[in-house]
Amino acid sequence: MKFSKLFQWSIISALAGFLFGFDTVVISGAEKTLQSLWNSSDLFHGFVVVSMALWGTVIGAIFGAIPNDKLGRKRTLVFIGILYLISAIGSALANGPLSFSFFRFIGGLGIGVSTIAVPTYITEISPAKNRGKLVGLYQFNLVFGMLIAFLSNYYLNIFDQNSWRYMMGAEAIPAFLYLGFSFFLPFSPRWLISKGENKEAEKILNQINSTSKTKIIIKEIVDDLKNFSSNESIFLKKYRFILILAFAIAFFNQFSGINAVLYYAPRIFEETGLGKDASLFNSIILGVTNLIFTYLGVILIDRIGRKKLMLIGSIGYIISLTIIALSIKSNPFGINSSIFIFSFIASHAVGQGTVIWVFISEIFPNSLRSKGQAFGSSVHWVLAAIIPAFIPYLLNSIGSQIIFFFFAFMMSLQLLFVVFIMPETKGVSIELLFKEMLKSKKKK
Repeated sequence: MKFSKLFQWSIISALAGFLFGFDTVVISGAEKTLQSLWNSSDLFHGFVVVSMALWGTVIGAIFGAIPNDKLGRKRTLVFIGILYLISAIGSALANGPLSFSFFRFIGGLGIGVSTIAVPTYITEISPAKNRGKLVGLYQFNLVFGMLIAFLSNYYLNIFDQNSWRYMMGAEAIPAFLYLGFSFFLPFSPRWLISKGENKEAEKILNQINSTSKTKIIIKEIVDDLKNFSSNESIFLKKYRFILILAFAIAFFNQFSGINAVLYYAPRIFEETGLGKDASLFNSIILGVTNLIFTYLGVILIDRIGRKKLMLIGSIGYIISLTIIALSIKSNPFGINSSIFIFSFIASHAVGQGTVIWVFISEIFPNSLRSKGQAFGSSVHWVLAAIIPAFIPYLLNSIGSQIIFFFFAFMMSLQLLFVVFIMPETKGVSIELLFKEMLKSKKKK
């Protein structure tokens, strides 16, 4: 296999994940300044200023399957780059909370669509044995983007009240680079075949496979498309099991509290007694932890499988979240609770963080992959918009200890889901995976 070409295409498309990660947490370094500057209430600040990008992400996730299917994965990836560029420049130049929120909403649209287009694209160009780690590049780039955003916030925190403009505008540089690179990507061969462009699909597949392997792949894709209609609804009874799987993994991803921690990392670190500069620096350590354990997850996902990574992550979640909750007030262990926040991030990175986009992108048939990805992404992003929006209010009303205890309880439920319901999907071609899961479900 001509792996270098395949890796190159995967890296370029996964750069959308870098922008996703950067855009997601860059607000953490600016949000307290913006609340003070615009004198916003906790609820307005949480729901509008901080979470508006997430509401854009929800819309992008709900409707992202449309351009993904109609225009193709490649054109959609180019469109994502345009949205990120507009958002970065507009947010930096905004003169009030409403204009700022509008441009953040634009960036959110790019994130939402990318969570459909990128995993779908990489899944459709990847062989079964490397699919996990190649799709995992999206998540790796995502957390790399988060780390760069934390570093950017730390070093740009020198311009006093105007620091937030530099923090938000910094995203324009990687957005411009990604937009340029995305023009060089080929179309997804599986999308081309779904449109009857078999010859063009064959040319692309020949760049990453032998001629004999390409013929086998094309036959499998054509046969798969004959068995499943693109006009079918993902809500039909025969798809109920995979719909439950997509819903559950997206639901538990957000009820781990991951976005709440990432969005308000400096604020949460300050609750442990750290000053502002130390909190921003600890956010960088958090980003490094996230990157290292995501890399570990990407290495392991095709070796030990999706299910084992989820088991490891679930147990780590439960332990770290429980100790964080216990340490916030009484600190019975005599250890700074920020250490367990790093443990929480490590548990997420090696488990849910690595697995979610891979798992959702591979469990649906070719003809319904975009719709299924849109469903899973929509569940993820609706919750990702709602939960962080309440965090400023909840921190001031019930306190962080109860919040972390609740997240620990939810991760206990995730552990039960992984043990008793979630199937293993590694090493099976995406054309055969749906049939294999149905057989597994019947056996259970």
